[in-house]
Amino acid sequence: MVSFKRADLDSFQERIHIATLFVTFCFLLLITRLVWLQLVSHGKYALLAESNRIALVPAPANRGLIIDRNGIVIGRNYSALTLDVNAEEVKGNVDQLINDLSEIIDISPRDRRNFKRSLEDSRNMGTIPLRSMLNETETARFMANRYRFPGVEIRARSFREYPYNELGSHLIGYIGRVSQKDKERMQAEIENSKADDPDALQTSFLPGIQYVGKIGLEQSYESVLRGIPGYDQVEITAGGKPVRTLSSSPSVPGKNIVLSVDFKLQYLVEQLYGNFRGAFVAIEPETGDVLAFVSKPNFNPNDFVEGIDAVTWKELNDSPQKPLYNRPLKGIYPPGSTYKPFMALAALENKKRTPTQTIFDPGYFDFGNHTFRDDKKGGHGTVDMQKSIVESCDTYYYMLARDMGVNMIANFMKPFGFGQITGIDLQGESKGVLPSTEWKQNTFKKPEQQKWYEGETISLGIGQGYNSFTILQLAHAMANLANNGVVMKPHLVKAIEDPFTRNKALTTPKESYRIELNPENIEVIKKAMVEVNRSGTSAAAFQGAGYVAGGKTGTAQVFSLNSKDYKHGATAEFLRDHALYIAFAPADKPTIVIAMVVENAGFGAQYAAPIARKALDYYIEGKWPKEVPEWKRAP
Repeated sequence: MVSFKRADLDSFQERIHIATLFVTFCFLLLITRLVWLQLVSHGKYALLAESNRIALVPAPANRGLIIDRNGIVIGRNYSALTLDVNAEEVKGNVDQLINDLSEIIDISPRDRRNFKRSLEDSRNMGTIPLRSMLNETETARFMANRYRFPGVEIRARSFREYPYNELGSHLIGYIGRVSQKDKERMQAEIENSKADDPDALQTSFLPGIQYVGKIGLEQSYESVLRGIPGYDQVEITAGGKPVRTLSSSPSVPGKNIVLSVDFKLQYLVEQLYGNFRGAFVAIEPETGDVLAFVSKPNFNPNDFVEGIDAVTWKELNDSPQKPLYNRPLKGIYPPGSTYKPFMALAALENKKRTPTQTIFDPGYFDFGNHTFRDDKKGGHGTVDMQKSIVESCDTYYYMLARDMGVNMIANFMKPFGFGQITGIDLQGESKGVLPSTEWKQNTFKKPEQQKWYEGETISLGIGQGYNSFTILQLAHAMANLANNGVVMKPHLVKAIEDPFTRNKALTTPKESYRIELNPENIEVIKKAMVEVNRSGTSAAAFQGAGYVAGGKTGTAQVFSLNSKDYKHGATAEFLRDHALYIAFAPADKPTIVIAMVVENAGFGAQYAAPIARKALDYYIEGKWPKEVPEWKRAP
C-alpha cells in the first residue's frame, strides 16, 4: 500500500516538473518575443502604428502652362465645379449613393468606374470627384437636395484645357487619369530619387498626382509640368475617422514650358494641308529649334482629359486616315528625289563626281537584265551635277549609286541623321531604315535574303528601294546641310519657366557634332537647290518670291509599278505617290528649313512646294495667304 502511494507521488511530481518546464519555456518565448518587439523591431512597428494613426490627404498641384515662342498659351488650366464625395461617408453604400445622386445629376458608367477606382486607391480618406464640370442646372438641383447627401459637396477644381483644340495635338499631347502602370512607373522614380532623403514622401507625394501626360510634350515633360502635390497630415481613429489636422504642406505648381514652335506658323500649315494627310517639320538650323511640327489629320486632345468616350475612341482608332498616328515622329517614307542633293554631296565628298562631269541620259539605265527608267521619256540628254538636281534626272543617280555602292552611301548619310534617332524631346521616335549590307544581314533571317545584290543599290540613288526615313529625319538632315555640317539636336521646348519669377532656363543644346565637309562642295549643292526654285521643278511655286530659297521636290512611289505606267487618277487613293519637298531660306543665311510630305497626293512640285512657299512667305516676310482664315487668339 505504501509503495503504491510512493509511486503515485513520484508520478505526480514528474508531471509537476514537466508542467513547470513547459510554463517556463512558454514564459521565455513571451519574454523573447517582447524583447524582439520592444527593442529589435521597435522602429518598424512604431512607424506602422504612426502610419495607421496618421493619414496624408493629398492636395494636387496646378499643372504648368505650355506656351509657344511668341507667348501664345496652348495648354492651360481652368476651374470648374465638381461633385465631390467624402470617402469616409460612403463605406459599403457606394452604389446606393450613386444611384440616389443620379436621380438629380447625370452620372455616366465611366464616372462610376473612375470613382470606384479612385475610392479604392484613397484608403477611404479625403474627397473624391464623382462628376466633373457641372453646369448651372445640375448645380442648382444638387444644392436644393444637399440635405439628403451628407459628405457630398460641390467644389471648384482645376482642369486641363487645350484652347486651340486639334491644332498641334500631336506635339502637345494630352493628360489623362493616372493608371496603375503610371503609378508603378512613378513609384519606381520616387524610390530611385529619394534614396536617403527622409522627406521624399512629402516632396513626391504620389497619391496627390491624379493626372499625368500620356503622349507628346505633356508626357515628355511630365516631371516638370506636374509640380509637387501638397498634403494635410490628419490624425485618424482606428476606424479611419479624422480627429484633427496635425500639419499642412501647400502644393507647388508645375513649371511652364516655352516652346520653340511658332504656333501661328503651325496653324497656317495645318490649314494649308486641308483634307490631305501628311507631315511637315520646320527647323531653325542654327539652333535646332523646331518651328512647326505638323501631323495631319489630327485629333482633339480635350477629348482625352477626363477619359474619352467609347464612340469617339472607336471613330479615331478605326479611321483609315489614322488621326492618332504621329506622322513626323513615327511615319517612315521613301524620300524620293529629295535624297538627290545628299547623294550629289556624297559624290563630291567621296570624289566619285565633279560638278562639271557629265553623263548622257537616254531616259533609262540598264543594269543586268533590268531597265531602270527615268521619269522623262527620251531622257535629259547631257547632264552635269547641277542639271541633275535642277531637272531631277533619275539616270544620273542610278549611275552614281552603282559607282558608290550601298555601304559608301550609308556611311555618308548616317552622320546627317538618316536612319538614326534624332533625340527630339518626344517619346516613340521611329528609327527608319538606312540600308547597308550589315543592316540587311541583321534584318533578314534566311541566308538568301541576307545577301546584298548590286541591283538593289541602283534605286537607292533616287530615294527609293529600302530607303525609309521620317520627315523629322529629312528636316534634320536638311538643317545639317544648311548649317554647313554643324549638327544641332532638334527640340520643341526652348526654355523652362518659373511660374512665380518668370525666370527662364534655356534648354537649347550646344552643337552635337560637326560633319567634316568641304565648304566648296556645300556651296555647289546649295546653288543647285536655289536654281531648282528659279528654273527647275519648283519654279512655278516660287515665282515672284521676295527672297531667295533653295529647294528640292520629290515624288515617292508607295508600291511597285512592275513596269506599268502610273496613272494617278486611276490608282486607288492609298496607293498613289507621295508628294515631298525640302527647302531652306533665305539662301545666304538660312533661318528656316522645311521637310514635308503630302501623302498620296502626286507630284511634289504640284502639291508640296506651294504649301512650303506660303509657309516661307509668312515666316520670312510676314505675308498671310488670302485663302487661309486669319489667326485668332483663344479667349
